[in-house]
Amino acid sequence: MERVPLDEQPAGGVVKTRPNWPAGLFAVAWLVIVLGPLVYLVTVSLRTRSEYLGKSAWSIPEKLTLENYGTVLTGGFGQYLLNNVIVTVATVAIVVVVAVPCAYAVVRSTGKFVQRGFTLLLIGLAIPAQATIIPIYLLITRMRLYDTLTAIILPTAAFALPVAMLVLTNSLRDVPRELYEAQAIDGAGPLRVLVSLVLPLARPAITTVGVYTALNAWNGFLFPLVLTQSESSRVLTLGLYDFRGQFTTNVPALLAAVTLSVLPIFVVYLIGRRFLLSGLTAGFGK
Repeated sequence: MERVPLDEQPAGGVVKTRPNWPAGLFAVAWLVIVLGPLVYLVTVSLRTRSEYLGKSAWSIPEKLTLENYGTVLTGGFGQYLLNNVIVTVATVAIVVVVAVPCAYAVVRSTGKFVQRGFTLLLIGLAIPAQATIIPIYLLITRMRLYDTLTAIILPTAAFALPVAMLVLTNSLRDVPRELYEAQAIDGAGPLRVLVSLVLPLARPAITTVGVYTALNAWNGFLFPLVLTQSESSRVLTLGLYDFRGQFTTNVPALLAAVTLSVLPIFVVYLIGRRFLLSGLTAGFGK
């Protein structure tokens, strides 16, 4: 909304505003761009194969069916989904448990060792996973973890730590120093300060780190592709790749598998979305 200049305001003091039509049109256009693929994904997954081949995908379906979802769920999709949940939950747990106390130590410590270690950790932001896949493969095989879910969890968590530390340290720097001093006067030790002060105040940042890490772990493809082989350790991204070959001409079944793979992480995003902006912008306004 555009504000009316002071010299053009009415004598009564009531400020009139004009609608920002360009911004509104841009928002509507962006909404169509975002919703278009989602509508296509869901509607096609609810069509029969014959109807998809005989009619336009954008036409109104004559009959909705859940047959494609039944086909997917009986084709090993449940095991892939379970493996993905295990990898995602374990990765998020490792990142949060490691990053929160480390970020607290970086913010409260003035030692050169801690600060240089933090700087060294942030260098990981500039290193792509593809550049380290061969050393990671050698480490995983020598640790006898190849073709296990642990082989996916450990490197995924390691590459999520630099971003998690950056978000959490900027968030904890917003905590007033007086609060730490008040806790110290009350006789609280570092562990008590971490539990009673840091964790409640850093909840938006922790939620942001959790959602970001969950998205990366859920959609990871490189580490599962290189570090696993058997079907028992296959995750959704590799499962969808196989479904693409299994259902080459059955597009509705393939899109049903994609829809099922999107729903869990979409729910996680809806739960934590109100914390994302405050968590990502914490500390950058100073």
